[in-house]
Amino acid sequence: MSIDLKAKIEELAARLQKAPALLKGFQQDPVKTLEGLTGMNLPEEQLQPLVAGLKARLAAGGLGDALDGLKKLF
Repeated sequence: MSIDLKAKIEELAARLQKAPALLKGFQQDPVKTLEGLTGMNLPEEQLQPLVAGLKARLAAGGLGDALDGLKKLF
C-alpha cells in the first residue's frame, strides 16, 4: 500500500482544523487520533512521518494566521 504522504497530510490537516475536538485529540495522542481518522492500524514508527508532517503543517497554518493578523495592524 502506497500513499501520497503530502496529499494525505493536507487532507488530514484540513479535517483537524475544522474539528476542534479532533485537533485536541491529535495534540494529546496523535497516533491514536490518526488511526481513527485514517482507519490504518499501523505500528507507531510507521505513522511517525505522518504525525511529524501534520504537526509541521498545523504549526505552519497557525503561523500563517498570526502573520495575517499582523498584516491587519499595519
